[in-house]
Amino acid sequence: MSFPLNPAQAAAVRRTDAPMLVLAGAGSGKTRVIAAKVAHLIAGGTDPAKIVAVTFTNKAAREMRERVDRLLAGRARGGDASSVRIQTFHALGLSIVRAEAKAFGLRPGFSVLDPQDLESVVGELVASADRSRIRRAQWAISRWKNALFAPSAAMREADGDDERAAAKAYAHYADALAAYQAVDFDDLIRLPVELFERDATVRARWQARCDHVLVDEVQDTNPAQYRLFRALVGERARFTAVGDDDQAIYGWRGATVENLAQLERDYPGLVVVKLEQNYRSTTRILASANALIANNAKLHEKRLWSDRGHGDAIRVVAARDEEAEAEIVASAISAHRFEHRGRWSDYAVLYRGNHQARAFEAALRSQSIPYEVSGGQSWFDRTEIKDLVAYLRLVANEDDDPAFLRAVAVPKRGVGRTTLAKLAEAATAAHSSLVRAIRDPAFAAAAQARAHETLSAFERLIADLRRRSAREPAGRLIDELLRAIGYEDHLVATFDRREAEAKSASVREFTAWLARKGESDRKTLTELVQAIALITMLEGRDGEGADTVRLSTLHAAKGLEFPHVFLAGLEEGILPHRESIDAGTIDEERRLLYVGLTRAERSLHLSFCRTRTRAGGRVECQPSRFIGELVQDDLRWAGAPLPPDEAAREKAAGAERLKAIRAALAARQGGG
Repeated sequence: MSFPLNPAQAAAVRRTDAPMLVLAGAGSGKTRVIAAKVAHLIAGGTDPAKIVAVTFTNKAAREMRERVDRLLAGRARGGDASSVRIQTFHALGLSIVRAEAKAFGLRPGFSVLDPQDLESVVGELVASADRSRIRRAQWAISRWKNALFAPSAAMREADGDDERAAAKAYAHYADALAAYQAVDFDDLIRLPVELFERDATVRARWQARCDHVLVDEVQDTNPAQYRLFRALVGERARFTAVGDDDQAIYGWRGATVENLAQLERDYPGLVVVKLEQNYRSTTRILASANALIANNAKLHEKRLWSDRGHGDAIRVVAARDEEAEAEIVASAISAHRFEHRGRWSDYAVLYRGNHQARAFEAALRSQSIPYEVSGGQSWFDRTEIKDLVAYLRLVANEDDDPAFLRAVAVPKRGVGRTTLAKLAEAATAAHSSLVRAIRDPAFAAAAQARAHETLSAFERLIADLRRRSAREPAGRLIDELLRAIGYEDHLVATFDRREAEAKSASVREFTAWLARKGESDRKTLTELVQAIALITMLEGRDGEGADTVRLSTLHAAKGLEFPHVFLAGLEEGILPHRESIDAGTIDEERRLLYVGLTRAERSLHLSFCRTRTRAGGRVECQPSRFIGELVQDDLRWAGAPLPPDEAAREKAAGAERLKAIRAALAARQGGG
């Protein structure tokens, strides 16, 4: 083969006659391996349309697609790359639900609702307007769906008043979605699993479309995703699962690293290949990462190594408080960049929780350092985009009541609460959606003539676009919709000039993107609308090409890499988080720090605070136990700038802290 693969990578690529688990350490080239295996399968005669590669994010799927296209470019069958299905788990689920919609009692234009869309639905079911209580109920319902629990099982498992209320809501939740001809994200996995497990004919049909299945980040799968994977690979078990138990950090959202162990039980002939050569980090960084993660129980022993040189020592800073920590980090970034003539985008500041970003934002702003916060507002969270998407959802699905209520209110068209209440009464009496009720003679008789005509004109516009949506380009229909509702005039009339211009530009960018996507992917407007719910524009948009320092949580940084990384807030109660300490789930916190350490290519800087503001007062902080699990000889300690007398005390205190950490480490190793 002509691909630049090391021996372990080549073994993972060339073996296609057995089920395979590729244990891919951080920075070990797993995307290269998956892309090379796709190319190898095609070269060996596998039908490209029957190769399915599944990952978790749009960004990862996009990168995988680009790698495959590059590997196959210029070959006789290079065009075949486009027919390989490379998609997220949820996009795969959507394609199955769309193809089998009739079996689920859905019409082709069903809606995919996100958690925000469903807040009001769940609020009604739990009889509460408390957003925090509603969100807890949503999390509980999602957890039960991902575990494939029936409502009766959820009721048995429910603990406490809130969970019992959520379980009662769960019992009626599916009916509420069915009334809207809608599904939620979890249904995109749950529904195919239930269909495949009850209908052998349908299952066999989909298995015939999957000659070889490649699954990325298998350690991040939840029980439902694992069962979907098993249903697709069937008894033939032609698959390549790629993952790393050391990077399993999503237990809080239902993922279970146990799925890696389950693979060996379910497939006794499983071939395990380890990718241990790291192409990202220096030896010093990897030595501490290896030492840290060695404290966790292992499914398979794995030790990363690199030929990228010994590298700089790891800096450890003890700061006075969170403001001092942020100022120290900002100054260090500025000085390091000046000295090494680098780019701002070479630097990342990583932390455990979003709340830690505020101090760093203030410090970077005060030093005129450009930055970007990962996890900021997504394109689809903008008000103007949510307005437009509501219209598009309604065009695709007239039973989508949440979309109707948003669309009919923006721009204002003189339809008040009284009219909408009468419309709701007519819909309830007829067991229909709100849009269908507009055509109901009972509503025409109850509503004022002007309001009825306004709603009828609205309904005719939506119905006309729906009729044309299957045959006309999406871009043309969207432009026509915007003109018909006068959306830009609404923005000008509602906001000041600068904000209106910004929102108009956002809408134009969005509609142009939709038009291009509809044309390039050959998707109808309905198909685009269903896909929109799965697209997080933040992935691959924030920071792309921008010369800015990246601020990010450790969870959001997974899959990324930076020449220079600053890991902040390494304190007991923050990392490891106090909830994990109480729950005894320290292993996942250790994996989270491991992910953070292995984001760094050339230099790594750690910091913690001696005090923090909490509940309006100052509290003493203890350095994270994890610092004591790193390679101590590779750490270089530095304190914050202090007055001479305090500096002497700090030096002595620092020596005592280090002595205590080393003693704790020695005791732990002696007991292990």
